[in-house]
Amino acid sequence: MTATLILLAIALPWLGALLVWLAGDARPKLQHALAVLFALGGAAAAVVLIGHRGTENVLNVPLGSVFGAATFLPDGLAIFLAVVATVIGSLAVIFSVDYMHGEKQLGRYYLMVLFFIGAMVGLVLSSNLLLMFVFWEITALCSYALISFHSDDPKAVAGGIKALIITQVGGVGLLAGALVLYVHQGNYDIPTFLANAHALPANVLAVMAFGFLIAAAAKSAQFPFQTWLPDAMEAPTPVSALIHAATMVNAGVYLLARFYPAFATVPGWRATVLAVGAITAILAALMAVVSNDLKRVLAHSTVSQLGYMVYAIGAGGVFASQFHLLSHAVFKALLFLCAGAVIHGVGTRDMRQMGGLGKRMPLVRAAMIIGGLGLAGIPIVNGFWSKELVLEAGFAGGPVWAYAVMVVGAGLTALYTLRFLTMVFYGEPRGGHVHDAGLAMKTALVPLALGTLVTWLIAGPFWEFLKSALPVGEQEVEATAQILTRVATAPATFGVLGVVAVGLLAWVARRQLDGVARLLRGLGWAAAHDFGFEAINRGVVSATMESAESLRVTQTGLLGWNVLGIILALAAVLGVLAIGGI
Repeated sequence: MTATLILLAIALPWLGALLVWLAGDARPKLQHALAVLFALGGAAAAVVLIGHRGTENVLNVPLGSVFGAATFLPDGLAIFLAVVATVIGSLAVIFSVDYMHGEKQLGRYYLMVLFFIGAMVGLVLSSNLLLMFVFWEITALCSYALISFHSDDPKAVAGGIKALIITQVGGVGLLAGALVLYVHQGNYDIPTFLANAHALPANVLAVMAFGFLIAAAAKSAQFPFQTWLPDAMEAPTPVSALIHAATMVNAGVYLLARFYPAFATVPGWRATVLAVGAITAILAALMAVVSNDLKRVLAHSTVSQLGYMVYAIGAGGVFASQFHLLSHAVFKALLFLCAGAVIHGVGTRDMRQMGGLGKRMPLVRAAMIIGGLGLAGIPIVNGFWSKELVLEAGFAGGPVWAYAVMVVGAGLTALYTLRFLTMVFYGEPRGGHVHDAGLAMKTALVPLALGTLVTWLIAGPFWEFLKSALPVGEQEVEATAQILTRVATAPATFGVLGVVAVGLLAWVARRQLDGVARLLRGLGWAAAHDFGFEAINRGVVSATMESAESLRVTQTGLLGWNVLGIILALAAVLGVLAIGGI
């Protein structure tokens, strides 16, 4: 039964992708219906899988002596992320019925969205590291195709290429780790590695640990790879909600959490993970404060909140990171879909051309305020509890400087959250014609708003659900009441809430703080220019593209020579693997 559910969760979205493509763009209603039906089918299979979690591999499809067997591990961590990918994915597909109405090449859009959902499920459930890498690369391909969906827009194409190249840096790190594991273990089985990681030579384990950190940082847009995600906002907004807020960017966090038990003892690894998360969180928060593009504000916010999750893992708080991942997936998908409804209704992403939209879009305003409360960490919505657990883990297991940085980041988060809410929904209208969200859009918003309000109530059961996948020190499960009481009575909680209040007041009293703003003008300019990282990444992308262009001379145009080259390269790789296995 478990194996069947796993196959359904992967295969139903993929089957839907094929059928939508075959339906043809001349029948958009059928395409919408098929996409919604098969997305919901995949979500149903993943949800039912909750009752079938286990700690042993299921399925065993041989792929040959070099590639091992296709196996899947349905433990709590994997199933949780599969549910996030499919449920939020199905809501994004429902939202797309209105958002993509009248768009050309609808089949290509739904093909990539559904293909991505299935691949993300495969990525988190796979217990074969090489198979995980295959799914990892499929999600990157789908992400590139969807960012570049409007192929007549140069910014969309550039954003897609940039995302593909930077995330491929992470792919190299993951593939290198997989090959090293095969050489020393003889297979790619993840549970076997986690149980026997101590048996590997220290230098080998270090190569894998830092290779996987590079993979996670690139995939989750962490320092110094953080600039690709804002440029990915050229994708249709439901894609931003699905791939670039709730699912794909979480793959890096998942990778760190999954392999934490093996890498925690590697000298310098935890400290590096913690530093990457803290630096990313504060830099991205500063960039969100100065941005006027609604989707880019949310993109910078996503990068910052992912930094909190990475920081928690570095501090040893794997449960806190995953609980915040759950909260963030819900409230950030809600915020992105609300932003999509606003942009669809107004026709611009520039918040300076919005204002006063609350009266015209009351449900969207209410939903976005709820999402904003979760993002800012205001009691009692889900983001408050999960972020406090992250900070609690950092206070206990990390250096003081990093904790201070994260607390300041919480204040900045409150500042930019109140800023975008007021600029969009309050004040005098600054735009022209506005129309409210359609029924399908509202249908997708309501469950996410309710989730933001109530998912914190499952903290205890969620901990129990993840127990088998957590490090040994975190397997002592607390009940929800214990967790909430501990957070609510901790002195540090009141200190953080004080900083959040300062952030809110800084926006309310912004005119009285003009002098302070002038003093910080240089910092604001640096934040608006991505602290120079955009120029660095642009250079990397340009160098990569130029190198690829120079390699065109190797393409002779003669099929026989090209095939021979591929065969020789493949033989060389297999030979290295075979020698290493001996």
